Amino acid sequence: MTDAEKLEVRDITRIERIGAHSHIRGLGLDDVLEARAVSQGMVGQKEARRAAGIVVQMVREGKIAGRCILLAGEPSTGKTAIAVAMAQALGNETPFTSMSASEIFSLEMSKTEALSQAMRKSIGVRIKEETEIIEGEVVEIQIDRPATGTGQKIGKVTLKTTEMETNYDLGNKIIECFMKEKIQAGDVITIDKASGKVSKLGRSFTRARDYDATGAQTRFVQCPEGELQKRKEVVHTVTLHEIDVINSRTHGFLALFSGDTGEIKQEIRDQINGKVMEWREEGKAEINPGVLFIDEVHMLDMECFSFLNRAMESDMAPVVIMATNRGHTRIRGTNYRSPHGMPLDLLDRMIIIRTVPYSEKEVREILKIRCEEEDCVMNNDALTVLTRIACDTSLRYAIQLITTANLVSRRRKSTEVTVEDVKKCYALFIDEVRSSKILMELQDEYMFNEIESDKAKDKDSIKGKGKDKDEEKPAEPMECGDN
Repeated sequence: MTDAEKLEVRDITRIERIGAHSHIRGLGLDDVLEARAVSQGMVGQKEARRAAGIVVQMVREGKIAGRCILLAGEPSTGKTAIAVAMAQALGNETPFTSMSASEIFSLEMSKTEALSQAMRKSIGVRIKEETEIIEGEVVEIQIDRPATGTGQKIGKVTLKTTEMETNYDLGNKIIECFMKEKIQAGDVITIDKASGKVSKLGRSFTRARDYDATGAQTRFVQCPEGELQKRKEVVHTVTLHEIDVINSRTHGFLALFSGDTGEIKQEIRDQINGKVMEWREEGKAEINPGVLFIDEVHMLDMECFSFLNRAMESDMAPVVIMATNRGHTRIRGTNYRSPHGMPLDLLDRMIIIRTVPYSEKEVREILKIRCEEEDCVMNNDALTVLTRIACDTSLRYAIQLITTANLVSRRRKSTEVTVEDVKKCYALFIDEVRSSKILMELQDEYMFNEIESDKAKDKDSIKGKGKDKDEEKPAEPMECGDN
C-alpha cells in the first residue's frame, strides 16, 4: 500500500464542540407561554421559564428600554441555561451579548468603558438601502485581451430574462469581477450598478444537462422574470458598537477584526446616537434593542453598579439580564451587606426571577439529555445510580462523570455504560463533600492549615473585647491649669 493510500482525509468542517449548554434549543414554551415538562433541552423550572418567555416577548416588541431582570437562585439550578435558552428563542436577528462580570476588570480599558461597549453591542440597527441592480442569465460573454498583455481589456455580455434580452459593454473593473467570479454562459448573475459588484446566484435550469460545467456544489436557479434593471431594498444589520468603532478609528472597520477598539469618546457616541435617531425618523433605519446578559453579577463593584443604574435610564439601553447565586453578602469593595451583593437602589429597579432546586425526577431527565448530547449509551441502572450521586453531591459533578464513565466502558470494549463504570469513576474522582472531609481528617499532613489558627483568633478576639470593656473608663475632666 502506498503512502498516498494510507493518507486519511478528515472533514474539519463538521467538527462540533459539546459545551455545558449546547443541548439547549429554546425555552420549551407552547403558544400561550406555558412551560412543557421536557422540551428543547429544558427540564423543570416552569415558573422561571414562563417569566423568561414574557421577557422574550418584551424584547421582541422592542418598545421598552432599560428593563433589568435578575435570575437568582442556588448553584446548579439552571440560571445560565435559562439565559442561553432566551438567546436561542430570540434568534440571530436580535443581538444577544453574554459576559461574565469578571471580564470588565481589565487593564486595557476602564470598567465603565467595558460596560458601555457591552451595552452598545446589544443594540442592533437595521439600515435600509435601495440600490439599482441588473439581474439576468448570461447568454454569451466575450472578453478580448490585448495580444501584448498590456492595455485595456474589452468585453461584451448578453443578459436575458424571461421577457427581454440586452447587450452590455463591460468596463475594465467589471471585467476583473467577471474573471474573479469565473462567470460563464448559463450563469444567473446580479450586478450592483452603484458599486460594480458581481454576484453569481447559480446556474440556469436550462443548462442542467451541461455535465462538463457542473459539480456537486452547483446550485440551479430559475431564469429571472421581468425587466433586467430592478430596484432592490437591501437591509444591513449592524450594532451600535460596530458603528462606534468604524467612526472612532483611523483603521475603520479593521479595528473590529484586530480587537484593538480602545476607549471611545462620548462625543462620538452622542453624534452617532443623534444620527441614528435622525435615520429612524426618516424611515432609513430601525433600532433593534437586544439583551445584555451579565453572569456572576455579584463580582461587580460599586462603581459598576452606579454606572449601570444611570445607563439603564437612557433611551438607547438594551434589556439587561443578570444572574447571581449569592444570598446576603457584602457589596464588592465596601463593608455594606445587601441581598445578592447588590445595592438596594438597583434591586428596586429589577424584576427578580427565582430558580428552585431540581427534583430527583428532573435531575434524571437532565442526565438523560446530557447522555444523548455526549453520545453516551447508559443503561437504566447506571442512570439511577448517577441520579442518586447527583442528589447527594451536585448536578455538575454527576454530569462530569458521564464522559469519564463512557471512556471507561469503551476501554473494556462495551457498547453501553453500566453501574460498575459509574462506581469506578465515582471512586477515581472525588467530589467537594468527600474532599472537604479528607481535608478535615488529614489537615495536619498538609503544608498550610488555617482551621486551628481561625479558632485561636476567635478566642483572642473575644478576650480582647473583654479587656476593651474594662479599659473603657470615662476620662477625668481636665482642670483649667493643666497643660
